[in-house]
Amino acid sequence: MVKLVAIYRKPEDVEAFDKHYFEVHAPLAEKMPGLIKMEVSKVIGAPGGESDLHLIAEMYFESKDALLEALSSPEGRAAGKDLRGFAGPIISMHIAELV
Repeated sequence: MVKLVAIYRKPEDVEAFDKHYFEVHAPLAEKMPGLIKMEVSKVIGAPGGESDLHLIAEMYFESKDALLEALSSPEGRAAGKDLRGFAGPIISMHIAELV
């Protein structure tokens, strides 16, 4: 199993970001074919105090091929287009394999 991990740094306008993320982006992402589950965590700090991160989203797929297929689907392309529009400069994305 693999997961797509999206790490979002703190946006300038947290309230507007959260509204768009939870009302528009997450519902788009949840439509991707082959998605097993999606978990979103709000970062509340770091062991040393503050963190510059805001959210971490993890999307689980059966395999890397299933993940790549989902990203290239119409639903995946729609989610990607939306993502670039509202979070492009504050996001990093990674593919991780569960061990």
